[in-house]
Amino acid sequence: MQIETNATILDRFGWTFRVRPLSEDASRILLLIHGWTGDESSMWTFTRNIPSSYAIISPRAPYSAPADKGGYSWRKIKPGTWGSPTLEELRLAATALVSLVDNWQDSVKMTSTTFDIVGFSQGAALATTIAALHPSRVDKVAVLSGFIPPGVDSLLRPGLLDDARFFWAHGKEDELVPIERGMESIKLLEDAGAKVHLCLADIGHKVSKDCRRALDAFLSEK
Repeated sequence: MQIETNATILDRFGWTFRVRPLSEDASRILLLIHGWTGDESSMWTFTRNIPSSYAIISPRAPYSAPADKGGYSWRKIKPGTWGSPTLEELRLAATALVSLVDNWQDSVKMTSTTFDIVGFSQGAALATTIAALHPSRVDKVAVLSGFIPPGVDSLLRPGLLDDARFFWAHGKEDELVPIERGMESIKLLEDAGAKVHLCLADIGHKVSKDCRRALDAFLSEK
């Protein structure tokens, strides 16, 4: 994986996270949320073409994944339940990440009231959870090979996400998060008022080159 050499890893506010140095025109915040067994560097591959107007923060999840897997998790590991983290299992991480964004932007003297998110797999499920719990705080949310966790659907009332824009990338051959689950999740978001741009590809549990380019365009939109 190619990592930008000018990125910095910090240990602050009880987190370990990677950040990109602020540019002079930085006015927006982008939160990157890795998947199961990932870490603070896993999502950095998506930053290559992100506009300089973004301040980027990529935290490490707080729970260690099983030793034979390595990496980290956004919830405590329960054997046999990887595919279905629930709202209650992710609520703590969702609220803690909002606080991390606030603490970090205060420390660098930014004043943005909203932030954008890119999440992959379990991290994408967490991204939808943040949007449902804190709809006034998010603008753009990119869900990569993700799903809406059980319990989050009960929060998605009509009009909740009227101001939110979503990008959804999914592989038609995804063996971990079936495409059918992705389509059901998109319907829930749209019923809650979200505008969703869908990018499909004939691949498995990853993001295609075409969808990466579409993601770059989505993040570049005003």
